[in-house]
Amino acid sequence: MSATRQGAIGRALDHFDSGGFERDLARRIALPTVSQEPERLGVLYAYLAGEMRPALAALGYECGVFDNPVSGFGPILLARRSEGEGLPTVLGYGHGDVVRGLEAEWSAGLSPWRLARRGERLHGRGSADNKGQHTIALAAQAAVLAERGRLGFNAAFVIEMSEERGSRGLSEFCLAHRRALAADLLLASDGPRASPARAALVLGSRGILTFDLVVDLRDGGHHAGHWGGVLEDPGVILAHALAGLVDGRGRILVRDWLPKEVPASVRAAVSALAIDGGEGAPAAGADWGEPGLSHAEKVLAWTGFIVLALHSGNPENPVNAVQGTARATCQLRFTVDVDEGALLPALRRHLDERGFASVRIEPVHFRSRPASRTDPDNPWVRLAARSLAMTAGRAPDVVPNLSGGLPSDVFAALGMPTIWVPHSYAGCRQHGPDEHLLAPLAREGLALMAGLYWDLGEAGGPPA
Repeated sequence: MSATRQGAIGRALDHFDSGGFERDLARRIALPTVSQEPERLGVLYAYLAGEMRPALAALGYECGVFDNPVSGFGPILLARRSEGEGLPTVLGYGHGDVVRGLEAEWSAGLSPWRLARRGERLHGRGSADNKGQHTIALAAQAAVLAERGRLGFNAAFVIEMSEERGSRGLSEFCLAHRRALAADLLLASDGPRASPARAALVLGSRGILTFDLVVDLRDGGHHAGHWGGVLEDPGVILAHALAGLVDGRGRILVRDWLPKEVPASVRAAVSALAIDGGEGAPAAGADWGEPGLSHAEKVLAWTGFIVLALHSGNPENPVNAVQGTARATCQLRFTVDVDEGALLPALRRHLDERGFASVRIEPVHFRSRPASRTDPDNPWVRLAARSLAMTAGRAPDVVPNLSGGLPSDVFAALGMPTIWVPHSYAGCRQHGPDEHLLAPLAREGLALMAGLYWDLGEAGGPPA
């Protein structure tokens, strides 16, 4: 019998139905790869050297595990599989590190370090973010290889272990290994779909700019009875400064933070989207944020501002004193249609014009990331959209950029288009207790990726 696309998809589905996928994921979740805890560094190495290197080697990859260029951060695996000159190269990506387990907060009978199925949910830390998703990608490649004997393209794969700490060192690593990472396309899986019911292509990520606003007037506090009403209160000053950045319904007042224009291809893609966080997701406020924009436009084509933390004095044990300092940690999410370099200068002007010269801006670089986006009209995007539609029986959502953060910019900087095919949904509880991967999405993800890898191999080169 000749090898067929449907045969590869059938093999991928058999892998799920036979329990093979869950067995692979269970081994990986059992490794507590918490990158924020320095004492777990050995576990981060074990995940790459003991679990992922053998899995990739079984698919014909040559693998190396490298120290992170930034001291104290997790290692990075680089793997390559060559099938011949003249073929396109497809680069994959995943991250094996996870956030803290929060063991005491999980529901009875569940543990972050043990895969457990409850109905359609596969619970475990990393099941959705990101162990389950790169497990899908590698199992789909295995299905294509088993059916056809080759992928039909050259392949590379990167798995990092510091994504939950801002992917520190990944950019430096990729630049140092750019020849080994040279590819025609990044095809990876992370993040959620716009709706659990529809396959999606995500073409980049909004940028992240994190900064502190600080009012530092004096050392220590001074008696509230003697000094209240005569000493400047940093908490009051900071509150008014924040109120000048957004109005009472979340509309951004620093208008230089907003895109001057949204490209037509992006507007068309976003207008076709309906954001559905799925079961367990909070309800979005219909009148919160920029008036006149849909939910999808607000989170995919516009700038968002939030206050991550706000502090003055000791909230757990207040004392009767006028405080000397106040601090707010703030974050902007922005698209490539905004000039990142102009964001903080615009903030400085806005504060000064309103009499808040005493409010200091301190960038928090380790929580920041540039924006990126592949054009929805890119030929690789069109090929991927046709492939997913053929497998799923309906056109996928084309999301110009994820609302959250992905290291898409790192690979875009190497000169390749970036396409993400997510297999999770917004209600998966990643970073919280009871994180889970939906079994139907994982099963469909195996079929989608097997079909897509098959089609990339059939193309034999970059699409016209």
